[in-house]
Amino acid sequence: MSGLETAVRRGLVDIDSAALVSEAVGVDPSTNLVAGIGVGTLLVLLVLSAFFSSAEIAMFSLAHHRIEALVEEGRPGAETVQLLKSDPHRLLVTILVGNNLVNIAMSSIATGLFAMYVGQGQAMAAATFGVTAVVLLFGESAPKSYAIENTESWALSVARPLQVSKYVLYPLVVLFDTLTRLVNRLSGGGTAVESSYVSREEIRELIRTGENEGIIEADEREMLQRVFRFNDTIAKEVMTPRLDVTAVPRTATLTEAVAKCVENRHTRLPVYEGDLDTIVGVVELGDLVRDDWDGVAAEDASIEARIEETLHVPESKHVDELFREMRTERVEQVVVIDEFGTTEGIVTTEDIVEAVVGEILDTQEDEPVEVVNERTVRVNGEVNIEAVNDALEIEFPEGEEFETIAGFVFNRAGRLVEPGETFAYDGVELTVERVDDTRIKRVRIDKLDPSVADGSGVAASS
Repeated sequence: MSGLETAVRRGLVDIDSAALVSEAVGVDPSTNLVAGIGVGTLLVLLVLSAFFSSAEIAMFSLAHHRIEALVEEGRPGAETVQLLKSDPHRLLVTILVGNNLVNIAMSSIATGLFAMYVGQGQAMAAATFGVTAVVLLFGESAPKSYAIENTESWALSVARPLQVSKYVLYPLVVLFDTLTRLVNRLSGGGTAVESSYVSREEIRELIRTGENEGIIEADEREMLQRVFRFNDTIAKEVMTPRLDVTAVPRTATLTEAVAKCVENRHTRLPVYEGDLDTIVGVVELGDLVRDDWDGVAAEDASIEARIEETLHVPESKHVDELFREMRTERVEQVVVIDEFGTTEGIVTTEDIVEAVVGEILDTQEDEPVEVVNERTVRVNGEVNIEAVNDALEIEFPEGEEFETIAGFVFNRAGRLVEPGETFAYDGVELTVERVDDTRIKRVRIDKLDPSVADGSGVAASS
């Protein structure tokens, strides 16, 4: 027998032996090949699932101001991130389409692979629970955790691949983007994804959390909260009320005007004609003492020529608008009037600044909100209700017919009150400490112990 014949016979024997072994174990060699390709495909799809899941978290966790900063720094991928985030709705649809296609493909392939070895029902069950567990761990949980911890770097890394995915999946993205917007319109919903992911209230919560964590000091937190309230504050809330306004008549002399300024420690005074409902302007102490009076005696010199015009604004005017107007007109004191044209009070530049930085006190002034301890404060009667609520973290009603703590006490009492009277309201006790004529000047506020407070409304005692 020739060598060639021997080799051929040996090869045939080997093939027959392999066939017999395959038949014995019930596995076709081609099946193993298909299974290997399938498992490899599943691994690729799992990586894509992790990519889309982590990209969603990274892209939508990255704040707009950080994106702008990254672009200014010239970081690679920053401009692509900015481009993608310019249409967040389209970006979200791209990620969801890609992620769902990948996950559905994984489930289908896994079912087919299991069906090659077990029954159809068992294959479906194994694919459902097996793929779900693997995707949750390696395609969702772990990648998203990583993206949260490395938001900026990962967003820059995935930006260009996402841009490629956007073009590859373009027909499906456009279709589902259009359908989603249509469904939102029909259901009355909005496209919230296109609005800011951080609201003013969320920022307030972050500020409070920062204080609790020791990152922000208490006075810093108070100032930040006042900044957020600034746009909602109106002139009536920051003005010096009419009863506290110091003014001089138009007929006053230089001596009288200067004496009034010095006596009340003011640098400027409103000037009225007849009464405070007719304020004609403002005089400044510096002008009064600096100008040349041409030899006229101070007690005879009139302030008429030194009166400067001022603004008259409604009590409902927002202080941010008022501040801009005062800067434009270059006035530092304006008159606040009510709907009938009656003078309600005056607002100065200092009053508006105090709305943000807090009270600027003279040496003889009381602290408007004196914190005794975490459950007790002493406040001036003219202190705004909102400031008291912030100081004690309580909820006195706001936006009613009163705006100050004195107005709150009068409203609840329904009459004039005397020093020493005590009122209880919703777990809080208010004690009137000082009254000037009919005005409440100082109030002590105590948060009662929950076991003592009954929250039954208002009671009074003396």
